[in-house]
Amino acid sequence: MLLLFFTLPCIHVHTMGKHDEAWMVLKQIHDTNMRARGEPEKVFTVNRIKLPKHLDELVEMQSDSSNPVGQVLFRIRTELRGIWLTFMSCFNYPVKDNTIKLACVWFTLSFGYYGLSVWFPDVIHHLQSDEYASRVKTHNNEHTEDFTFNFTLENQIHTNGVFVNDRFISMKLKSVTFIDSTFQNCYFDDVSTVGSLFKNCTFVEAFFYNTDIDDSKLVGSRVINSSFHHNKTGCQMTFDDDYSAYWVYFVNFVGTLAVLPGNIVSALLMDKIGRLSMLGGSMVLSGISCFFLWFGTSESMMIFMLCLYNGLSISAWNSLDVVTAELYPTDRRGTGFGFCNAMCKLAAVLGNLIFGSLVGITKTIPILLASAVLVGGGLVGLRLPDTRGHVLM
Repeated sequence: MLLLFFTLPCIHVHTMGKHDEAWMVLKQIHDTNMRARGEPEKVFTVNRIKLPKHLDELVEMQSDSSNPVGQVLFRIRTELRGIWLTFMSCFNYPVKDNTIKLACVWFTLSFGYYGLSVWFPDVIHHLQSDEYASRVKTHNNEHTEDFTFNFTLENQIHTNGVFVNDRFISMKLKSVTFIDSTFQNCYFDDVSTVGSLFKNCTFVEAFFYNTDIDDSKLVGSRVINSSFHHNKTGCQMTFDDDYSAYWVYFVNFVGTLAVLPGNIVSALLMDKIGRLSMLGGSMVLSGISCFFLWFGTSESMMIFMLCLYNGLSISAWNSLDVVTAELYPTDRRGTGFGFCNAMCKLAAVLGNLIFGSLVGITKTIPILLASAVLVGGGLVGLRLPDTRGHVLM
């Protein structure tokens, strides 16, 4: 409250040329603080007040310039120059080395974390697709006549089939492919297809009513003397039809839930084992845990590895936030922290692009890449100055 009601008026009266009044305001603040500390006899010794240079320039601009547009442009230019000078001061002694090391740690941790965050769900989805495809049922040279299909067909391939006078009523075709098959005088009513195709098939005198079978489903097929009525429009897929949609949210939920133990551990042990030990140890252990992804051949194993990785890496994020804030002096803390976060976002974008492009192609490169950047970043983090128990600058 004292800063709110006294400091701002002090700056105002000083900028208006009333230096004595500004000195009296500061003396009043000093005397009030000393009485609160029990030292009322301590004398106020300040005899000179100086404001930052950019404020002096703004005051001079305000008094000398009568052009409002010029004042605004001058203010913008002055503020941008101040921002640039503050940013460049993060690369001056004594914080230059810390800025470079922190940027490396932020970049590597973000690259590995966000890259694997995208890679894990896609790999799990890829494993699901492979497992689903391994259970496909194949039917060759089948012949049905005067039969009613009123149930769901799923994950099947029908080759060289012949269907005569058959009825397909109120049914779903889920991941079903008909290849080189013939449908003669067949009736399709209220049929929905999800991931299903008719390849090189022939339809003779077929009748389609309230179905979603259109040219996109009839790949290379011939339709002879057949009619389509009241075709369904729009996407017919639901979460029940897409077996992987649920897993996208479930995997992310479980991975997010796994960070709770890491948050608790980092909160309880950060002051005991130190920021740097937690930062470097967490990143190195996260990198080592990536090697166990070689054994991730099932959904449950990959989900377990995701939880382990998130639980280990969250401690690095927490300690990195603390270390970054404590290594910068007050006048450069916000700018330095903002620069490190910019490096973090850049690494996140690169990680998403690189790791996402490798899904389904190879597991070797993502595992080695994530392990290398995390271990390397952890070793760099251990070279930072230890701020435990130090007074902030």
